[in-house]
Amino acid sequence: MTKPTLYTCLSPALLHLYDVKNTIVVVIDVLRATSTIATALHNGAREIIPVDSVERCIQLGTQIECVTAGERDGQVAPGLQYGNSSFEYPEEFIKGKILVLTTTNGTKLLHMALAKGATEIITGSFLNLSAVCEHLIGMKKNVILGCAAWKDKPNIEDTLFAGAVVARVKEHFTINCDASHMAENLYSFAKEDLYEFMKKNDASHYHRLTNFGLERDIRHCLTEDLANILPEYVDGKLVVQK
Repeated sequence: MTKPTLYTCLSPALLHLYDVKNTIVVVIDVLRATSTIATALHNGAREIIPVDSVERCIQLGTQIECVTAGERDGQVAPGLQYGNSSFEYPEEFIKGKILVLTTTNGTKLLHMALAKGATEIITGSFLNLSAVCEHLIGMKKNVILGCAAWKDKPNIEDTLFAGAVVARVKEHFTINCDASHMAENLYSFAKEDLYEFMKKNDASHYHRLTNFGLERDIRHCLTEDLANILPEYVDGKLVVQK
């Protein structure tokens, strides 16, 4: 039996080079959107509505009862209530609520994948690594690991996550993709201590968030399976796949 294919797209700017139709697209935005999505849903958020602009986020906040959240360049966007840190969404706060979320990179990639005809869109982070890998193996469909990157420039942490997925699922896929091999190799160097690897290799997002005093966020977002659920995009919202 022919194995499904797996590709890694290192930036939204490269997505047009891949055949997205009839694939599962994993949206990866480790620092911090997809980590926040996994955490909020794991802690009982009813649903998350990802939007691609601050204006739309504010508008929805006036139309439905929800928590509006998001960042631009690592800071809470003006006009929104909350930011993009997993620590802002404990169970006692977020359970049963709708979260409307806008981010610099992740929501953009999600909407691009949708427009290009992806069969299924899920979100991946180290916090739900096992759930993502188990799902991809079980579905037996073509996969694109889509890195949200940073303003279209590839980044280390999203590439590391893609590499972690490749390392776990590669026996089940045909992988004729240098980006996937690069990601897996990078992960093999980093996996003993992802945080130290980011720091030692001068990762741009490490600097960006550390400058805002968010070292704890970085460490949290690089920890495996703390929120091991599978967020799936259905009818305009992210929900936990049953």
